[in-house]
Amino acid sequence: MRKKLIISIVLVFAMVLAACGQAPAGGGAAPGAGTAPATGNETAPPAQPPAGGPVEITLVNNKVEIDGALRNFAALYENMFGVRVNIQSFGGETPYAPALAAMLSGGDEPEIFVFEGYADYTAARDSGRLTDLTGQPWVSDTDMSFFDGQGRVVGFPVAVEGWGLGYNADILRQAGVDTSTMTGIEGMRAAFELVNSQLDELGLDAVVSMAAGPGMTWVTGLHAVNAYLALGLDYEDTTIIDMMLDGQVDETRLRHFAEYMDLIFSHSIRSTMLTGGFDQQLADFGLGRTAFIHQGNWVDPVFAELGVDFEMGYVPHAFLPENTPGIFVGAPSWYLVNARSANIDAALDFLNFMATSPEGHEYMVVHAGAVPAFHSVAIAPDGPLSRAVNVWSGRGQVYAWHQNTMPAGFGMNVLGPIFELLASGEIDVDGFVQLFTEAVASIGPN
Repeated sequence: MRKKLIISIVLVFAMVLAACGQAPAGGGAAPGAGTAPATGNETAPPAQPPAGGPVEITLVNNKVEIDGALRNFAALYENMFGVRVNIQSFGGETPYAPALAAMLSGGDEPEIFVFEGYADYTAARDSGRLTDLTGQPWVSDTDMSFFDGQGRVVGFPVAVEGWGLGYNADILRQAGVDTSTMTGIEGMRAAFELVNSQLDELGLDAVVSMAAGPGMTWVTGLHAVNAYLALGLDYEDTTIIDMMLDGQVDETRLRHFAEYMDLIFSHSIRSTMLTGGFDQQLADFGLGRTAFIHQGNWVDPVFAELGVDFEMGYVPHAFLPENTPGIFVGAPSWYLVNARSANIDAALDFLNFMATSPEGHEYMVVHAGAVPAFHSVAIAPDGPLSRAVNVWSGRGQVYAWHQNTMPAGFGMNVLGPIFELLASGEIDVDGFVQLFTEAVASIGPN
């Protein structure tokens, strides 16, 4: 495997990362996310263009990697219904948020665009761009809608993403690790120790592929922190994030979390952890140098490009003494229908077709490579980690995303560097708990 992949690692990572642009950052959990009943105010795509000429709508997309698939779906829709859907994609060297802001400030009002969390929702609400989607037929088919504070649906979930601690199933079988035991901290420690005792026999450099250095604080300060915020809690339980926003921590829980992160760091390839970055982290795991990786299912396309074809799965980030069988699953972004645009009904029709038709389901799963947010989609994703997300979701063993409810920049810019100090050995678990607690206190009421 290593000989087959080593040349691809050098060449393909550069191409894939250039296409994808910035490393993925996790989305935020919707306030009040959950299923809302349809109200009967349902619409369907028009069978023909309305009188007065062809209708055109614009959708602004924030994932350049699905631009081609989305354009092809828009062309199919136009062929079927005569409604042109103009796709504008921003990302990579043209960041999405500034590009969208420039469009809106210039008076260009696209019918559909993406928002990525509470701050984006607030801006759209305050500018009068939110359309009430509560009565749309897809609403009762998903648990991932974005609700406003009054129980109305205002966001269409673009996809589902998830993460736990990814694993190479072949390596764990060789090591004699039973993943079903990895749902509490004792099981996690035992599995790490078992793999670590066989590094030479398994051909491994370390147990875990982890990146915690500069530029990787979206992994530590967002996704890792979400374990502290959500693991073991009911999906709607905001107890820990509410404490954080009040400037408080759960000291016992935080210490367990710090000990878990220290366990990961002490079993990682040190150079990758401190300076390797995203590409090296994925390369180590893809080449079979580690048994585990701290990443989400958004890395599936990279592994596919590299020809990585071994069986993968997820175990929980189980840092607590009790069993916590679940991973973090949520919608990273939502489409809104712009209330200030010219063709609102046509935009509603397009999203309905995407969510409810066989053509829409094929687009989402087969062509865009997404884990769909809608229960009625029967097509399974191809990516191994996306399939693993589906397995956990199908069992209902999922925990929420609360990381983007933190103040803007707090996770990446304030908490992220504290993880780097722990990884480098400049602080120990006690120091991590102290610095984390002091940081959280700074965002509480003054």
